[in-house]
Amino acid sequence: MHGIETRSWGFPEPKDGAKAEYQGARPRFAVLATGASPRVPLEQWLTGTATLYLFEVRKGFYTGYAPHWPDEEAEMRVKYPLRFGIEPLAVLRDVPLGPGGPLTEAGSDAIRRSGTDRGMGKIVDMPVLPLLDLAGIPVDADEPEMVPLDKSPGFTGDQVEGKKKPQRRRRGAGYISDPKKRKVIELHAEDMAVAHYEGEGWTVERLGKPYDLRCTRGTEERHVEVKGTTGAPTSVELTINEVLHARDKDNTVDLYVVSDIKVDTRTDPYVTSGGEVSLYPDWEPAEQDLRPRRYEYRLPLTSG
Repeated sequence: MHGIETRSWGFPEPKDGAKAEYQGARPRFAVLATGASPRVPLEQWLTGTATLYLFEVRKGFYTGYAPHWPDEEAEMRVKYPLRFGIEPLAVLRDVPLGPGGPLTEAGSDAIRRSGTDRGMGKIVDMPVLPLLDLAGIPVDADEPEMVPLDKSPGFTGDQVEGKKKPQRRRRGAGYISDPKKRKVIELHAEDMAVAHYEGEGWTVERLGKPYDLRCTRGTEERHVEVKGTTGAPTSVELTINEVLHARDKDNTVDLYVVSDIKVDTRTDPYVTSGGEVSLYPDWEPAEQDLRPRRYEYRLPLTSG
């Protein structure tokens, strides 16, 4: 659930001989399954059904250095170093695992084998279009990997079937419940951004609102929106004002994202370090890359 809410997934260190399989892989989609026991022969497995959770992979396999999941943070060590970034697309319930379902036999068996191997995902080559069709996500059949985020329903960690439920509901991609930790991550990312732009000769002013940094260099002016996370650089939360500001033709805006930030919560104050930078210059968020998480509904007028 934490991985879904923070758009990050991770595996333990691969066993000897298996690391190359992941290092050379470039997966575009991922499937998580619940509701079926994997410890059965393949023939029996293929007669069952499961709930499938379909993800787009937005950041390929990388080695994570920052504790990110709750058990990692509790032990202050990385337990799941093989990581990738995910974007939830849709939940598919009561899906046949055998003939008649959207999975190939190899794809279905990959899910089964993963469930008996520490949850290590298995790489398989199979068409994604049947899954996208079942989810009702419109894509071009010639380019099924171009998934419009605004046309996919998505899902939250609370929607995953299982015995364990989170102690509290998290509030969206990358959300961190500890406000002190959230603050130091934001400050660390902002400090890195300031150093980057000052190193390129910009004069940097920290604003916070309506955007984080105002950078000037001679007659040039550039605004910078900064985001930070301990997880993967998959997606970030934006306010409507941040979107409108970036789309305003009078503004030149960069999006500066720092991922895999280490936070030592054993100290007071918390100490941050590291981080990988993803910089998006002249940023203007496209509609197909935005998914509304909440709506304000205007009630109809009533007479009287």
